[in-house]
Amino acid sequence: MRILYSAAVRKSERLSEILDQVGRQGTVDVAALAAALGVSGATIRRDLQALSRNQLLVRTHGGAVSNETGDEKPTRVKAAMRQLEKRGIGRAAAALVEDGAVVGMTGGTTALELSRALAQRRGITVVTNAINIASELVGHAGIRLVLIGGIARSTYELVGPAAEAMLAKYHLDIAFIGVDGLTPEEGCTTYDEMEAQTDLAFLRRARRSVVIADSSKIGRVTFARISLLSGVTDIITDRGAQPDQLDALRRTGVRVTTV
Repeated sequence: MRILYSAAVRKSERLSEILDQVGRQGTVDVAALAAALGVSGATIRRDLQALSRNQLLVRTHGGAVSNETGDEKPTRVKAAMRQLEKRGIGRAAAALVEDGAVVGMTGGTTALELSRALAQRRGITVVTNAINIASELVGHAGIRLVLIGGIARSTYELVGPAAEAMLAKYHLDIAFIGVDGLTPEEGCTTYDEMEAQTDLAFLRRARRSVVIADSSKIGRVTFARISLLSGVTDIITDRGAQPDQLDALRRTGVRVTTV
């Protein structure tokens, strides 16, 4: 287990770390969490109870276990995991957006952080197929918002042939996509084949194509391929990625930035 700080961490960061551990290991122990996060066992037990009430894990005697039976985690779980890393990736991605740019964005919790980083920008156009990202940006007068329609997924993304046909009408200066898996051999992958095709449409319509993914996605292959890395110009991830993994990605010719 990685130690965040020697002193007690803020509650939101603590909850995120607990969920990260459950996601990686399938189970967590109160005593080990308390030692790693610098808080009492009573505090950890309260944290686990709060997460259990929100159906983010299952409480057990002395700890907790994952409540996920499938491969793809619900959006509510993803949103609570690796929050600091995703926020940093979102800010780094926003720095690539030039004034006046037309920006494509697929869904995902890292893309949501990107939308928040872009919220105060003026003079840009955002084209997205994600309902939650559109909701985040719709009230900002400085941003022109285009919502791509399609079949709704539980991830808040609108996908399918209708979405791809609408995307074909637009030219994007830069597109950002979230992924569930990322390897040099298989490229970018996700859990749903229809989502994969819509994500690919974003990449094909953009002059610059950027994968935004926290380091837990690197080295993983999921069901449906979006694109090989030859279809991507940049990857932005966090420093939790292993150096050999990053080197292997760079050898494909893609630019890799860690934050």
